[in-house]
Amino acid sequence: MVDHRDVERCNMAVVCRLLEEGYGQGNMSVLPHLVSPDYVGRLGIGDHYGPEGMRIDIAAYRALLPDLSVTIDDLFASGDTVARRFTLRGNPRSVAGQPVNGPVELHGVAIDRLAGGLLVESWVVIAPLPLGS
Repeated sequence: MVDHRDVERCNMAVVCRLLEEGYGQGNMSVLPHLVSPDYVGRLGIGDHYGPEGMRIDIAAYRALLPDLSVTIDDLFASGDTVARRFTLRGNPRSVAGQPVNGPVELHGVAIDRLAGGLLVESWVVIAPLPLGS
């Protein structure tokens, strides 16, 4: 018999690894191990698909904030669903072609659905959306 708490812990570990290694370190090589080929990321800027769509999203944030750091503020799971509240921080080179003084802080909330240890769908809201996205 499958212990649902074990599944939930594994699912949370996948999401943590995505945030820490993918977004935080820019390690795109982990994406095929975390994101299903059938993945759909439902984002405010439009939907992204598969590991390549996730790579595009991560690359955009890391281009805006080259020293991007990620803080997981809340993380909890229920069955195949993981909910996360997180903060992205960094110092942009420029926003919409204009120099920026000081760090940028973006707050996000996401609900992720996993199957077989891989992300298959995410609904993500980040506020404020970076200018020029």
